Amino acid sequence: MATHSYSLLPSSSSSSIHGHNHQRLNFSSYIAKRVLPAKVSFHSRRNYHLNLALMQDVAVATPATPVENETPFKKLRGGFLSSVPSTQELKEAASFDVNKDESTVSITVVGASGDLAKKKIFPALFALYYEGCLPKHFTIFGYARSKMTDAELRNMVSKTLACRIDKRENCDEKIDQFLKRCFYHSGQYDSQENFAELDKKLKEHEVMGVWECLAKFSFPSVVMWIGGLSDKNITSDYWSQMDTALLLSEDIPSTFRNEKQRLQCMKELNVQGGRVSNRLFYLSIPPNIFIDAVKCTSSSASSGLGWTRVIVEKPFGRDSDSSAALTKALKQYLEEDQIFRIDHYLGKELVENLSVLRFSNLIFEPLWSRQYIRNVQLIFSEDFGTEGRGGYFDNYGILRDIMQNHLLQILALFAMETPVSLEAEDIRNEKVKVLRSMRPLQLEDVVVGQYKSHTKGGVTYPAYTDDNTVPKGSLTPTFAAAALFIDNARWDGVPFLMKAGKALHKKRAEIRVQFRHVPGNLYNQNFETDLDQATNELVIRVQPDEAIDLKINNKVPGLGMRLDHSNLNLHYAERYSKEIPDAYERLLLDAIEGERRLFIRSDELDAAWALFTPVLKELEEKNIIPEYYPYGSRGPVGAHYLAARYNVRWGDIGIEQ
Repeated sequence: MATHSYSLLPSSSSSSIHGHNHQRLNFSSYIAKRVLPAKVSFHSRRNYHLNLALMQDVAVATPATPVENETPFKKLRGGFLSSVPSTQELKEAASFDVNKDESTVSITVVGASGDLAKKKIFPALFALYYEGCLPKHFTIFGYARSKMTDAELRNMVSKTLACRIDKRENCDEKIDQFLKRCFYHSGQYDSQENFAELDKKLKEHEVMGVWECLAKFSFPSVVMWIGGLSDKNITSDYWSQMDTALLLSEDIPSTFRNEKQRLQCMKELNVQGGRVSNRLFYLSIPPNIFIDAVKCTSSSASSGLGWTRVIVEKPFGRDSDSSAALTKALKQYLEEDQIFRIDHYLGKELVENLSVLRFSNLIFEPLWSRQYIRNVQLIFSEDFGTEGRGGYFDNYGILRDIMQNHLLQILALFAMETPVSLEAEDIRNEKVKVLRSMRPLQLEDVVVGQYKSHTKGGVTYPAYTDDNTVPKGSLTPTFAAAALFIDNARWDGVPFLMKAGKALHKKRAEIRVQFRHVPGNLYNQNFETDLDQATNELVIRVQPDEAIDLKINNKVPGLGMRLDHSNLNLHYAERYSKEIPDAYERLLLDAIEGERRLFIRSDELDAAWALFTPVLKELEEKNIIPEYYPYGSRGPVGAHYLAARYNVRWGDIGIEQ
């Protein structure tokens, strides 16, 4: 077989530049045929003799001596030889957004065969694709222990995909296009060999985008540099050497010596800035195998030049010690800015709107303090039990599963001071300050309960311990109410009441802000003895039926003086025709874009666990028996006594909002 030898140096050059040696490699012509698309062609040229030269590491960093009579004039800039561009060309080159437009993003769902992946993660990724929010070049891989083909994964995923209600056009076509980007690899979560195989598959898909640029510049030297892409352990030096050598070669068209043209092609090759590909791993797996998966990801499947980010699902430990151990283990393989601890409640539309409501409306911010707010209630309830998830739930309970993360995160956002900016670190700094200002939760400020069997309408609902996955005699709480306090100037003395439970009468998640009574209210007599009826209340309903209600006092039309409370209502479904995105859509998009404000930082996690760990240990060490409540009820009576101790009545007990 004939062998053609190519070089990035002019044929008259010696084997070294400025005294530095070069390593020459020959490529057989069949390699070019194997790796190049048909539309990339070679042009014959007289005296065409090129040898591929790979500079040694020191060659690129060495200042270059100007070459006489060389046109256009070249200068050394940042260690690289480059043409001198015009001001306009520099402006255009600077406008290229490599990360957003041309980066390759590979998204791997680790634990792809699980319920969370099927019901939430894949549908959220498809919704982002449908909305045009995913990068131009993306690939999705499922990874799990289950044996499955690409076709079987696509069939499984397709059953959970749906288009937005307000955007049904081309739905089937979009689903087909999305599924073509989905692939599967089976492997163990602790096998570096299996993750290395995944890495190989990822590289194969990441390289495909390279040829789009080469088709525009059909000159062999670029082709042969990229030809070894899938076989090389590429480092930043490799791309630096390529950048310099391209400019030294006589084979490069004059247009490519232009700074703008060069940056454009480098951008499309995902080379500019030293980035070839970016990778996002979503760990949709049990917490006991987080570390094994992260270790294998870091050592065997990380991106060579782009970013690698890992989304970690809760729970983040069971207490302060286990959480700190998990964080320490994760940081053995990842930097803090690579770890995205996800709490999907922070992606809820109304939680996102919380800071907007407060900081962009003059009528609220002056009232957001102990001077005007009597208490704040954070309420979470589900109208179903563990439903077969008892094995997982029993190991954590409602305080860890809901209160310590979902509700506490919402509390921190609600109570924080005005951040310096909307940057992630500024917001997270203020949240940490709130958490560190809070008193550790005391046992006397906690009520725990567990649902029991109940018959209603001829239907018998099971008790928590009737679940086959729950140990008999379990004391794990399925309900909890707690009173927390923030010891700072803004919130001193204001009770923050939390209530969360399963198998309650209604599904809801809401924030209720009860304001103080009007001093010397002229109309108290019109409310008789029920002064709570005269209290203004702001209700932020997170789910379902997202809404914001402001309860005010109003005169009932007529000749008499009779007062009533009315709601100023913003009901999202009525006000906005656009369907509200799922929380996972927002959080996945933020992770891809590197936006961290809705993800939990390690010191924030430490502060949160410090509040709950003492009472959790006390509950378990003393074997506190939970108060039993019927399935489908409003929960234990003890929760009402807890609220009454602080002169508070639960806002969801009276008129249903």
